[in-house]
Amino acid sequence: MIRVGQGIDVHQFADARPLILGGVRISDTGGLSGHSDADAVLHAVTDALLGAAGAGDIGQYFPSDDSRWKDADSTIFLREAKRILDEMDAEIGNVDVTIIAQTPKLAPFRDAIQASIARLLDLPAGHVNVKATTTDHLGFIGRSEGICAMAIVSISIS
Repeated sequence: MIRVGQGIDVHQFADARPLILGGVRISDTGGLSGHSDADAVLHAVTDALLGAAGAGDIGQYFPSDDSRWKDADSTIFLREAKRILDEMDAEIGNVDVTIIAQTPKLAPFRDAIQASIARLLDLPAGHVNVKATTTDHLGFIGRSEGICAMAIVSISIS
């Protein structure tokens, strides 16, 4: 059986924090505001995996009002979603991510983000795709107030 899940995450910028996307440190400042490290990409992928598995969402496992997850590394969240899939004997087919950000320019980091996600999920590099786009200066993203990440995944369950 093939199943598909989607995830979306949005965070506003917080200058004093590092910017981490897809497990890759993009910069030491200009990061995102959030309870954990605010890695919008890994949050979206985690939610997509949990959705495909029919296993709820990231907030059920890692609530933002739980102090254990304050400043937590979002790779923890992704690994938990992967563990849940492994327990179901589910296999990840592919991961497709779109990052929507006016700034910073993400093209130089695309390959590193793809490789990071593939490594974290034990996938061949060709099974992860990452794209970046802008909103052509429209809305909160266009005003460089935050970043949105969207992910779609496919899984197969025997």
